[in-house]
Amino acid sequence: MAAEKSPEAPAPRLEEEQVGGYVSEHSNFDSLSASSKERDLLADETADAALGRKVHLVNNAIDEIGWTPYHSKLFMLNGFGYAVDSLVMLLQSVVAGQAFTEFGEHGYATGMTIALYSGMFVGSLFWGLGADIIGRKHAFNYSLILATIATIVAGGMPNWESLGFFIALLGFAAGGNLVLDTTVFLEYLPGDKQWVVTLMAAWWGIGQAITGFIAWGFLVPGQWNCSSVETCTKANNMGWRYVMFTSGALVLVMSVARVTVVKLKETPKYLLGMGEDAKVVETFEYLAKKYNRPCSLTLDKLQACGSIRVEGKSKFSFGETFGHIRGLFTTRKTTISTLMIWLSWMMIGIVYPLFYAFLPTYLENAGADVSVTPYEKWRNYALTNISGVFGPILAGWMCNLPFLGRRYTMLIGALLTAVFFFAYTAVRTADQNVGFSCAIGFCLNIYYSVLFAYTPEVLPSAHRATGNGVAVAGNRIMGALSAVIATEADTSTSAPIYICGALFAGLGIVAALFPFEPYGRRSS
Repeated sequence: MAAEKSPEAPAPRLEEEQVGGYVSEHSNFDSLSASSKERDLLADETADAALGRKVHLVNNAIDEIGWTPYHSKLFMLNGFGYAVDSLVMLLQSVVAGQAFTEFGEHGYATGMTIALYSGMFVGSLFWGLGADIIGRKHAFNYSLILATIATIVAGGMPNWESLGFFIALLGFAAGGNLVLDTTVFLEYLPGDKQWVVTLMAAWWGIGQAITGFIAWGFLVPGQWNCSSVETCTKANNMGWRYVMFTSGALVLVMSVARVTVVKLKETPKYLLGMGEDAKVVETFEYLAKKYNRPCSLTLDKLQACGSIRVEGKSKFSFGETFGHIRGLFTTRKTTISTLMIWLSWMMIGIVYPLFYAFLPTYLENAGADVSVTPYEKWRNYALTNISGVFGPILAGWMCNLPFLGRRYTMLIGALLTAVFFFAYTAVRTADQNVGFSCAIGFCLNIYYSVLFAYTPEVLPSAHRATGNGVAVAGNRIMGALSAVIATEADTSTSAPIYICGALFAGLGIVAALFPFEPYGRRSS
């Protein structure tokens, strides 16, 4: 739904109370004390005063209940979703070589990359907008189940075209799951724990490492992998299929755990935006009772804030869809913020893959000898991905420091990544190659993990999944474009290497100029 400001009677003035360290006046939102109002990040940017007042009360209730075992479960199972997304994003790149050898003689060499990113582009938009319309819960669960099916079925495909179709379907499912992992987790978090969304990105590195270990086990030349197009058959080239089947089995375990362990309730902020005040109170009363926590939020207090108006005659009307896009541009500040976030996602979507597309030719022309055995290749791949686990852990600590916050943590991560991009051009040996790859994996994930968390933090709750989905979709379409550029462009020139490094430094500067700093504030 999309809420817009509507005429309403002045809400009755209720008592002021202290809840979870935050002052709340259940009256006109505009009359809140400065110390109370400034805690809510988008307090001055809402287009619906009634919704703003209700969000303020819901934030107070979340802080009052605090961190519970329910949040710990969400951290684990939403983290599984992160791991799945990174795992399946790498699957196409690790299996494409052997699959192409088997039956891709007349296919497009980078077709799997384009298929994956195209699927993720559509999935990010579909599930992002869908989560704002039908709710977080169903999209959250269904997207992971669909990813399970697509991964397993892809491993049984008989030709390049059918494999591409299921890789695209896999991308479609994973693209939505990625949008919802952060959205669902954030909408249950107390204000002083929002930094944990950044820490959760450590699961991204875990998923990448799992892919690396699976590839290391099945793709080393031997009984499961053919060596030439002429002798390659399904019977002697099962390695890439085993990678898909094993990965699919892991995703299945995660999808089953997600619906049986957590039994997710719809997020209160989605229910709030839909006008379901009674269900909001019911959710908080359930958590308070289950974990023996106080909860002073009542239906009367929410209703005293006034009514919100839903755009569109039905959930699936054009007015409803357009309302979610329009809701991201309610004020000048939110407009600038939304556009800068989308720009950042698009830039990193093309810069990072292009750097690695042009790098091998550059190193070869510079006289570097980075050749390794197939065993060492997949070992190094696993090591590089393991290094990505620790970047978000450091970023989670950094972004909760008052003198850094989210913006300057992203600046530091991006600048360090740019430094190693430039330094990579000096690599001349295989050991240096893996060392710099690990350093980049670590530094890149400092930036990336905060960007993943920052994006939903600064988006309005009623349109959060839509804004997040468009951001990720922009990233994916640029990733698909990078695959085309890498195939068609001249890779012998060194200029793209330095341009990519400079653009990454530019990403850090853009982050430092973001108009909102969520540190010490509560998301809408």
